[in-house]
Amino acid sequence: MTALIALVRKDLILYINDKRALMLHLLMPVILAAFFGSLFGGGSEAKTSKIEVGLVQLDQSDSGKKIAAGLKADSALTIIELSDAEAQAKVRAGKLSVAVVIPAGFGDAAAGALFSGRNKPELPVYYDPSQSTMLAMVKGLLTQQVMQVTSAAAMGPKGNLTTEKQLAELRAEAAGDPSKAQLSEFLVSLKKFQDQRAADEAGKEAAAKAEGKPAPADAPVGMTMPYTTQDQALSSGPKYNGYAHSFAGMGVQFILFMGIDMGVGILLARRTGVWNRLLAAPVSLTTVLGGRAVSGAVIAMGLMCAMFVCAMLIFKVQISSVPGFLGMAASFSLMTAAFGLLIAAFGKTPEAARGIATFATLIMVMLGGAWVPSFVFPAWVQQATLVVPTRWAVDGFDAVTWRGLGLDGVLQPIAVQLAFAVVFGGIAGWKFLRDQK
Repeated sequence: MTALIALVRKDLILYINDKRALMLHLLMPVILAAFFGSLFGGGSEAKTSKIEVGLVQLDQSDSGKKIAAGLKADSALTIIELSDAEAQAKVRAGKLSVAVVIPAGFGDAAAGALFSGRNKPELPVYYDPSQSTMLAMVKGLLTQQVMQVTSAAAMGPKGNLTTEKQLAELRAEAAGDPSKAQLSEFLVSLKKFQDQRAADEAGKEAAAKAEGKPAPADAPVGMTMPYTTQDQALSSGPKYNGYAHSFAGMGVQFILFMGIDMGVGILLARRTGVWNRLLAAPVSLTTVLGGRAVSGAVIAMGLMCAMFVCAMLIFKVQISSVPGFLGMAASFSLMTAAFGLLIAAFGKTPEAARGIATFATLIMVMLGGAWVPSFVFPAWVQQATLVVPTRWAVDGFDAVTWRGLGLDGVLQPIAVQLAFAVVFGGIAGWKFLRDQK
C-alpha cells in the first residue's frame, strides 16, 4: 500500500503541475458546454427564439392583408417584409431560412377554390435546403392563417360573389353527378346564411347610423383552430436546463481525452525507459498499473466535480441527488482509467495510439449523445448505442440533474460503467502481463 500511495501521489502532483493539461481538461469543456447549452435551450427561464421569415406581399386585397397580419401576429415568427428579388437573394445567401410569397389575387382565388377544388392558386415558398425543419414549421403556421382567412372570405356575409359563381357552375354539373348536387345544396344553404347575416348587419349599421354611433365590426365567420394547446414541460425534478446536458456531454468527452493522455503517458514512459526502471523497483506490475488506474480515476473524479460546480454556480444547473451524482462520477472515472490502461496495453507508439484512441473516443462520444441528445437519432441507432459506455454515462448524469432522479434511477448506468471498467481493466492487465513474460 505504501508503494501504491506513493505512485498515486506522484501522478497527482505531476498532473496538477501540468497547467496545459488542466486548461485542456477543465477550462475547455466548460467553454464548450456553455456554447452547446445555449444552443439547446439554455437555462430553465430561456425563451425559444422566433423564426425569421421573409414575406413578399403582392396581394393587396383584404384577404391578402389579413393573411400577412396573421403571420405578423404569430408569437413564433418574426416577419421581414421584402421584395421578391430580395427574398430570393437572402435565402440563397443563407441569411434567411424561409420566405413566403403571397401573389396578387391569391386571397380571392383561394376562396373560390375552397369548395370547388379547381384552379387552386400557388403560394411560392423559398427555403434554404439546410433548413427543411424550419420549412415544415412555417408551412404549418401558414396553413392556419390561410384557412382561417380564406374560409372567412368564402363563408362570411361578404362572400356572396364567390358563392353565386360556384352555384352557377355546380348547377350545370349537378345533373350527371350526385355529389355535385349535394355540394350545390350545401352552398344554397350557405348563401341563405350569408344573406341573413348581411341583412342583420345592414340593420345594425342603419340603427347605429341613426343613433350617431360607429358601425359595429363584422364578427369573424371563417374556420378557426378548434383547439388551443396548454404546453407543460414535465420532469420529476427541476425544469429542463440545456446546460445540464451539455456539461454532462462535454465532461464525458474531455475526461475521456484525459484517459487517452494517461495511456499515451505510459507509452512515452516505455519509450524513454522510465517504465522499465519502475518495474525494476521492488514493486509488482499489478501495483504500478493499480497506481496509474487509481490516480487517473481520482483526477477524472475531481475534474467532473469541478465542472459541475461551475455549472451550478454560473449556469444554475441543479443536482437532484448528490449520492447519485457521486456514484456516476466515480464509476465513470474508473471506466476512464481502465480505458487509458487499455490504450497503453495495445498501443504500439504514442503517436499512433493517440490518433486511433482519439478517433474511437469521438465516435463513442457522438453515439453516446454528448454532442446532440440521443433522442434525435434514428430508432435503430438509439438501440445500438446501448452497447456504448458513453451513452450510459450521459444518460446517468442527465438523470441526476434535470430529470430529478435519485440514486435508484442511476444504479443501472453505474453498474454498466463498472462492468466496462472491469472488462477494460482485465483485458489491459492480461496484455501487460503477457508482454512482460
